[in-house]
Amino acid sequence: MSGAPRRALLAGWASSFWGMLTLRLLGVVAIVFVLSVLIFGMMHLIPGDLVRNLLGLRPANEETIAAIREQYRLDDPFWVQYATWLGNAVTGDFGTSIRYQLPVADAIAQRIPLTAMLSVLAMLIAAVTAIPLGVVAARFHQKPVDRVATGVSVLGLSAPAFVVALLLLYVFAYYLPIFPVYGGGGGDLLSQLYYLVLPSTALAVGLGAILMRLTRAAMIESLASDYITFARSRGLGEGRVLLLALRNSAIPIVTAAGLVFTYVIGGTILVEVAFALPGLGLMLQDAVLFKDIALVQALVLLIAAVIALLTVAVDFTYAVLDPRVRSRRSVA
Repeated sequence: MSGAPRRALLAGWASSFWGMLTLRLLGVVAIVFVLSVLIFGMMHLIPGDLVRNLLGLRPANEETIAAIREQYRLDDPFWVQYATWLGNAVTGDFGTSIRYQLPVADAIAQRIPLTAMLSVLAMLIAAVTAIPLGVVAARFHQKPVDRVATGVSVLGLSAPAFVVALLLLYVFAYYLPIFPVYGGGGGDLLSQLYYLVLPSTALAVGLGAILMRLTRAAMIESLASDYITFARSRGLGEGRVLLLALRNSAIPIVTAAGLVFTYVIGGTILVEVAFALPGLGLMLQDAVLFKDIALVQALVLLIAAVIALLTVAVDFTYAVLDPRVRSRRSVA
């Protein structure tokens, strides 16, 4: 295809791409808005007095309590409080954290690097172990190697992240004191990576189990295809055949890996609590216990927005990798 038909096809695909992207982003905004209303409402239903949390054990008279309630507008109706929060949030002001006495955006920004590093490291550990294991299991389909790999993946899927975290802590931090029990390490990168080995491994177990099974299923289908039979008939070595099958299985593996990555974001909360890591997960737990409404609202919406945007990115990655999807959208 050349000339005007190619340009028309590309223009049609680009128009479809931007149109779908706009719709998906509007969907993300709608989801975040609905979640903001629900979270704001649920935080008001949680038992406990925010003023008492602020005062702690310090005595206070009625004037002090009234001043605190007025400062944080606690006596306003629910919808007035929500409308005030939403109006400020649209401009980037998410309020002040009552727990940390900092602007919410600044408090979250201090914790993002550690949580992001933990998530990426867990994803890397899962990918470099699970994908090769899935390829080997598919190569020896229904043989002892496949059965052992499948059994390990089932075990990994069945074990919650916090259970794996406790087991790793007992074995490699207490019984064999190789890694630290808790904390996020010092300021340098190597120290942080050392402290994140066990937490990221705890997260990678479940993620790797899912990736291994997806890779195995995709590779089994590819190895049973006609083009693999033809490649073997031409005398290609088994290594090149496996690489060819893996390349053709890349689309489902990559797209599935992006969706499974959302598991890591949710799992970081439990793992950070287990290892006392000063990340977003531990911050969210403290904010809920302290009834820090502004901080909880911002954290949950941030997590929801990241998950929703990852889903959008996965959809469009699939469209970019698979030319058949682009052709269908261009024709439509």
